[in-house]
Amino acid sequence: MRSHQITLLTDFGTQDGYVGVMKGVIAQIYPSALMIDLTHQVKPQDILAARFILLNSYRYFPPGTVHLAVVDPGVGTRRRSIAVAFSEGFLVGPDNGVLSGVLTQETTWEAVELTNPNYWRVPNPSHTFHGRDIFAPVAAHLASGVSLNQLGQSIEPASLVQLHLPPCELGDANIRGRIQYIDHFGNLITNIPADQIGTKAWSMQHQGGARVDDGSPQNIAHYSTYDEVPKGEALSLIGSHGRVEIAVNGGSAAAMLRAAVGDAVVLVRE
Repeated sequence: MRSHQITLLTDFGTQDGYVGVMKGVIAQIYPSALMIDLTHQVKPQDILAARFILLNSYRYFPPGTVHLAVVDPGVGTRRRSIAVAFSEGFLVGPDNGVLSGVLTQETTWEAVELTNPNYWRVPNPSHTFHGRDIFAPVAAHLASGVSLNQLGQSIEPASLVQLHLPPCELGDANIRGRIQYIDHFGNLITNIPADQIGTKAWSMQHQGGARVDDGSPQNIAHYSTYDEVPKGEALSLIGSHGRVEIAVNGGSAAAMLRAAVGDAVVLVRE
């Protein structure tokens, strides 16, 4: 099933014409395609952030949607260009781990390396803009009904690059995790899933953050909504993505706690 929809996720920004050019290439090949921007504001070369955004977005689109992700610091090198078919649709992008979050959630899928120039924009693509010359045309062809095996050579799924985030560690009294993403508001999204917490009251500690008088990390209390604490106060809660996050009502937890992706966090059961 094809939905005729193509989502686009890049780190190109909107100041230059790169995104518009990709859309133009798609429209030339498949004018009926419905193109939906996930975001083009990923920090340059931030593959982990792009992986997170795609992982938390793809389920909200109809089956058969083509998801085009181009965050590609290795463009022009020997890294592979790939397309993947899975039960809910298709993925197109570089084999650098940006697609790996989705693939951890899918049990059956197949992949090809994009080696057939008949489905590129030109036989000799630019060394710096595969989004225009390879990925966008392939996405358009997939959305229009071209089969995966026409696009290139089949590759072993196990050979694809995976970005494995450290799993959270479950203990009797706490759960240790990491910050895996910081959103536009400065919310610190952890890798601790809501279904691991249980029913006891809990609070969060950012291991690099504010300290109390004895030097131990400050406990950041758990609430259900941002507005349950005064403006400027930190809180922890379950975000819309189903993971624990640390936030500041009306402010940025990243700035207040001087936090970064990869920082350790601890959920303390009370």
